[in-house]
Amino acid sequence: MKFDWFVLPFSIGLIFLVVYLIIQYYLWLNKLSASQLKSFYRIFFSKKIFLVIGEIFSEALLHIRIFKTNILLGFMHSSFALGWFLLIVTGAIETQLFASKPINHLYEPIFFKYFNTHVPTDKLHKIFTFLMDLWLLYVLSGIFLAIVKRFYSRILGIKKTTKLFWTDQVALYSLWLIFPLRLLAESSSTAIFHHGSFLTNTLGSYLEQHIHLSKASYALWWAYSVDLFIFFVILPFSRYMHIPTEIVLIALRRAGLKTEKKINSISQFEIHSCSSCGICIDNCQLQIVSNRNNMIPAYLFQKERHKKVLKRDLYDCLMCGRCETSCPVRINILNIKLARRNEKLTKRKDAFHYLQQLPIETKNTEVAYFAGCMSHLTPSIIRSMLKIFEKFQISYEFIDKDGTVCCGRPLMLAGKYDDAQKLIEKNIQIILASNANILITSCPICYKVFNDEYRLPITVMHHSQWLAQLFHNRKIDIKKSTTKISAVYHDPCDLGRGSHIFDEPRMLLQQFVNLSETSPYKKENSLCCGGSLGNFYANENDRVKIARHAYYQLVHEESCLITSCPLCKKTFQKVAEKPVFDIAEIVNQYML
Repeated sequence: MKFDWFVLPFSIGLIFLVVYLIIQYYLWLNKLSASQLKSFYRIFFSKKIFLVIGEIFSEALLHIRIFKTNILLGFMHSSFALGWFLLIVTGAIETQLFASKPINHLYEPIFFKYFNTHVPTDKLHKIFTFLMDLWLLYVLSGIFLAIVKRFYSRILGIKKTTKLFWTDQVALYSLWLIFPLRLLAESSSTAIFHHGSFLTNTLGSYLEQHIHLSKASYALWWAYSVDLFIFFVILPFSRYMHIPTEIVLIALRRAGLKTEKKINSISQFEIHSCSSCGICIDNCQLQIVSNRNNMIPAYLFQKERHKKVLKRDLYDCLMCGRCETSCPVRINILNIKLARRNEKLTKRKDAFHYLQQLPIETKNTEVAYFAGCMSHLTPSIIRSMLKIFEKFQISYEFIDKDGTVCCGRPLMLAGKYDDAQKLIEKNIQIILASNANILITSCPICYKVFNDEYRLPITVMHHSQWLAQLFHNRKIDIKKSTTKISAVYHDPCDLGRGSHIFDEPRMLLQQFVNLSETSPYKKENSLCCGGSLGNFYANENDRVKIARHAYYQLVHEESCLITSCPLCKKTFQKVAEKPVFDIAEIVNQYML
């Protein structure tokens, strides 16, 4: 039996970690509904399991999404995940091939060079010793980049690195020590038994000349084992809980499960899958205003794990989705924030009893037009749409002509789902009473909630989609005498990132203007205007700073700005040097 007392810290730590994870995951999964559990378990007996395995390899090990964001960051993350995985797998195979017995203890591959005194002479053995040194060097290169990122993050293209909770710091430094200690321990044994390869042989020869290896080697193996114990024990209480949790989350997502309107056990898997990588920090536009981090997912989920979330942490957020789009784990950040907002609210008496008194008139029309509250604050958009309807003799019903009922999304952004549902139910009655085939809205905020929450039996379109369809059907003629202006298109948050409508507005605008797309801040990477209805702490000065920064990132000297959102138009107008247009205004202005 190959045994030494120094293997105990590693073994105890690993047993603790495995038992903790089994218990914790059981408690979370046990809170799922019967149908959710059935969907989850079905994954393991279907073809989707291959998709799960593929995503685990591509994202949990290779970190492809981070590679796409930043090559150095991708290499750093993959070196830890894939490098350690390769060390474990290759070490297990090596132990099985070259150990003297068919069944080995779990710790033997980890401490193989201590227990194995065989000098490699055959080619196969040399290949494995080479591979083990190569994988170790791979991980060590990642540690070097991690240290650089921690103290000089801009070298790796990151403006700010994540500030860590104390458990994260303990886990981080113990992780950093694991592989240098392994290198030192293996190199010291290599110097004694001469069974290493290019890395451990080189360092072993150096150590042999400078220290007394017989005592130092044993101390190094102890240090390596103790450090593994520390990392395993602290891991469940640190950001490194993401390592095993992300694997389960991938399977849950493939089963179609995610955070909806309430925090549940799936939310816990999402929250604990956040590695606090810090990519979301640079993508948050509130960093332009001040150095406040309370709402950024890297910190919000850190507080979630330690149950220290405050109201401002949830409500001081633009809810623009830039963090969610950049998240390499694809956590449903906005849903989690909204669900938490709902929990933080103080329940009040019914403020919407007046809805029952609103009359509903039955109509027979082709189009139901819902301008939205923000469009009523920018009436030029409404005037343009009404002229277009009249020009093409579209039979329409102006649903919210007199203000009537809000779509409900502002209430949802506040977390007031119950109140929003009352507005939704009333609006559904009004919309269906129009007997229209299409519901058109000028506001992306309304468009998103109509699509996500209303479950209407009719087609819902944003006016940019409907106008693009109108042009595609050759119904819009352009004034040929008109000189095309140079313009930049801005993707509104709820229309772009929120609803994935990117192409229709561009296709339409290209017929009327010389569209410039030189800025990197477009489509999924578009900048928020700052006028967000979701932030309850940003003051007017904050919003103007965000709008000004976004405007000058988008617009160059000779171009004007075109958007598809009344709120964006209104917000950008405060800082723009040239007029800001909505796409409906452009169509109305330049059509025959």
